[in-house]
Amino acid sequence: MSITFNGLGSGLAVSDIVDALVNAERTPFTSRLNNKEATLTTDISAAGALKSALEKLQTSMGALGEVDNYQKRSISGSDDFVTLSSDKDAEPGGYNVKVNNLATEHKLMSSAFAEDAAVGEGTLTIASGENSFDIDVSDTATLSEIRDAINDSKDNDSVTATIITGDNGQHLVLSAKNSGVENAIKVTATDADGNNTDAAGLSALAYDTDSGVTNISEVIAATDASITIDGNLTVTSSDNEFANVIDGVTITAKKAHGTDDDDSTLKITENNNNIKAGLNSFIESYNELLELSNNLGKSGEDGAGVMAGDSMLRGVMSKLRQQLTSEVTLSDGSSLSLSKLGVEVDRYGKLSLDTERLNEQVEADVDLVQEFFIGENEDEGGFAQSFDELMSFYTDSDGIVQNRIDSKQTQLDGLDDERIDFARKMESLESRLYAQYNSMDLLVAQMNSTSSYVQAQLDNMPGVVKKSD
Repeated sequence: MSITFNGLGSGLAVSDIVDALVNAERTPFTSRLNNKEATLTTDISAAGALKSALEKLQTSMGALGEVDNYQKRSISGSDDFVTLSSDKDAEPGGYNVKVNNLATEHKLMSSAFAEDAAVGEGTLTIASGENSFDIDVSDTATLSEIRDAINDSKDNDSVTATIITGDNGQHLVLSAKNSGVENAIKVTATDADGNNTDAAGLSALAYDTDSGVTNISEVIAATDASITIDGNLTVTSSDNEFANVIDGVTITAKKAHGTDDDDSTLKITENNNNIKAGLNSFIESYNELLELSNNLGKSGEDGAGVMAGDSMLRGVMSKLRQQLTSEVTLSDGSSLSLSKLGVEVDRYGKLSLDTERLNEQVEADVDLVQEFFIGENEDEGGFAQSFDELMSFYTDSDGIVQNRIDSKQTQLDGLDDERIDFARKMESLESRLYAQYNSMDLLVAQMNSTSSYVQAQLDNMPGVVKKSD
């Protein structure tokens, strides 16, 4: 192991000299890379902000390109008796609705049995609606065991069984899961005692009005819901929902009208609010983009924006302005544009909406307004589709803006490699400088040593008189 003391031979501050030389190489490189990094980062951030604003604008116009958003219907009249909803098939108009009665679920109850009494042996077939299933009953099965067998049957999806215990014993209660006459419960027995209809043995649980067997009691009759429209048209439903009795309208009965109750009043109106809402959203998004563009591209005494003079920014804003003024020829030979729909541009390029002009167009022919945005049919498209295609050119994952971002990010990532390579060069330079200065230092030390030796020899030679101090 050797220990080197830099500068001991020459008296020079070798370490400081080497540091100064290395820093002289490092400082301009680091400054250049830091400036380049800042420029790339700023450019990526600016392009990202531009892309986000363009995507928001694209989304806002996309809502105006959805056919399902047009010519909706609003329905009023929901109250304590009915709940109402409608779709585009509903025609504007008004109706009176009276709920005569609600649909009910069928409910049956058996006579009383002792808790531990065997009911009888055989098979019960229980049906409700389209569902039918069999229950095998042993000669020792109690009412509770029959209840469990009904509820546990994998084939049963229509009936629930319950035990109610009264002063006189247990009663089996069967309840239909679905309302309406078609879901009335039917119970037939194959009784081991040979008589399938009497009130003894398993047939004591039989209930079949078709054959006149009612050995268990009807607690609640199965009924269909009934409503009367405009006082003369009565309609029934197995549940409490009446769909498309009136085209495009669903009426759900909640409560029967009493004799003193006024009928429910149903009113359907056309709803084209999506057009105004969509244009306002588009205008807001465009104005935000315009403000961002002005900030990014500004130049002048107050300073320049980070994308001042940028051809991409100029290009997208120029194409957008052209798109805003484009007209669409419609099926009736007329044409529409955003300006004809009330979208106005001030001298600064900012948009606003003339609601009165828009309403005039919608009231005159909403079909043509819809055609302007979505085309005569969905495949052809209209203004919204052409706008989306323009925006996609810039906003797609392989679009112009993203390609710009990816390119700058690649350059930014490359700066790390440059820093690593340069660090290696600086390490090599530092080692080389130390080697050179240490060799010089050693040589100076050797020369100083030789000089001292020669001087000592000369001083000791005979006849040499030492100079007095």
